[in-house]
Amino acid sequence: MKTKIAFREQIAERCVHKLTASGVGKDEAEFVADVLVHADLRGVESHGVMRLEHYIAKIEAGGINPRPDIKLSRPTPALAIVHGDDGLGHLVAGKAMETAIQLAREHGIGLVSVNGSSHCGALSYYVKMAASHRLIALMMVNTDKLVVPFGAASPYFGTNPLAYAIPAKRHRPIVLDMATSTVAYGKILYALENGLPIPPGWAVDDRGQPTEDPRQARALLPFGGAKGYGLSLLVDVCAGLLTGSPFGPHVPAMYGDYARKRGLGQFIVTIDPDKCSTSGPFAERVDQMIDELRRLPPAPGIDAVKVPGELEDDTERERLRHGIPVPETLYDYLFDEEANPI
Repeated sequence: MKTKIAFREQIAERCVHKLTASGVGKDEAEFVADVLVHADLRGVESHGVMRLEHYIAKIEAGGINPRPDIKLSRPTPALAIVHGDDGLGHLVAGKAMETAIQLAREHGIGLVSVNGSSHCGALSYYVKMAASHRLIALMMVNTDKLVVPFGAASPYFGTNPLAYAIPAKRHRPIVLDMATSTVAYGKILYALENGLPIPPGWAVDDRGQPTEDPRQARALLPFGGAKGYGLSLLVDVCAGLLTGSPFGPHVPAMYGDYARKRGLGQFIVTIDPDKCSTSGPFAERVDQMIDELRRLPPAPGIDAVKVPGELEDDTERERLRHGIPVPETLYDYLFDEEANPI
């Protein structure tokens, strides 16, 4: 796969240019671009700038509202409901997390239920927003059916990602962002668009047989068999049923009818740990845990024990210094105006 190097600011500028040309406000476009570039910086290309062309196609077809009127209600002091007005999911999730942060700072805990959203990119971006305020955050999002439940022969759930962030004092926050499938579907798309095979155990074909050809992948497998299936169900209950959003096979597909609004749900919980802990400053105890984990002897073939999010932190530092490798086709879409007029 051929790539070209571009830096964070260059890529973000081109994202903003294309989004504003599609009717998105400048401030909103800058936020969306920041979320997308964040994913590429951290090596999660499946949820980064490669998604931009899709978002713009959805906007142009009417499936995403470029200027949503995002509404907020507070049925109880520590609970908020956000209606995204079918806007870009990044804007909806950003508003929801800002609200959850405010609730936790006021009440020690915040819960935000979101409906009327669309694809919001990498969840790590939003939970890290809370960690920067010394809060713990948990976020769940349901997606359209792509995953075969344990013991079933056809898909029912989406990849149904969840993420958390745990603040530390000396160290960067612990961050986990994962699909409840073996991989996110974006990794299948990335392999497909770049002519790469997929590892065994990721996907099955239309007969339910394992495949390593992304062109034949029709459904994904849950990670950890029955355990991943159980977590995927929980995500759909919290982000789908609880928020009044579509769930399971009732979630509109991301690809296909671009004019159809998806109405996705999001579920966010934030906690102020210093209002819970009676054993001293929480962030310092997290530092202790991180230090102890890193001091564990590594298994054969492993250089060092790392905490969740540390590999992505390393990638981010490297790419901030040396640039982001961008697939040639995506680079041309971003930077070649003659080939890709707006």
